[in-house]
Amino acid sequence: MEVKVLSSIKEYQPGPQIPPSIWMTLGLPSRGTRLHDLVHEGLPFEYLERIANLLQIQPGVISTAICMSPTTVARREKAGRFNTFESDRLVALVVVFEEALSLFENDVSAATEWMSSPVRGLGSKCPLDMLGMRVESETVLDLIGRLERGVLV
Repeated sequence: MEVKVLSSIKEYQPGPQIPPSIWMTLGLPSRGTRLHDLVHEGLPFEYLERIANLLQIQPGVISTAICMSPTTVARREKAGRFNTFESDRLVALVVVFEEALSLFENDVSAATEWMSSPVRGLGSKCPLDMLGMRVESETVLDLIGRLERGVLV
């Protein structure tokens, strides 16, 4: 009697790679003293373009979201650096986008679309329009947390 042995061992095939953290992509620390120092010094102006590329959003939309007028943006570009408040708002934008990206399972397009669309749980405001004040950013983060946990909004 001949016995056929079937091998249940398959060749390993790696799945999709988890993208590196947003912070690593931007070249920013995600927390700690170094981030605090960078915000206090003012982020270099080049971060506006880096963040815009990452979020797939025009720099003008981002500057409006963090309450910067076009003339202020022009002044910051000439100076080469954002002030502390603007840097803090840019970091808040990255934090919110990181959470939105997690909510949408690393789908940048879906997260960006959500950030730019009216959301019922935010009183029909766009998350991107709620980054001018810390209390609004926290509201967006709270909503994302509730959506991730399936809590009705």
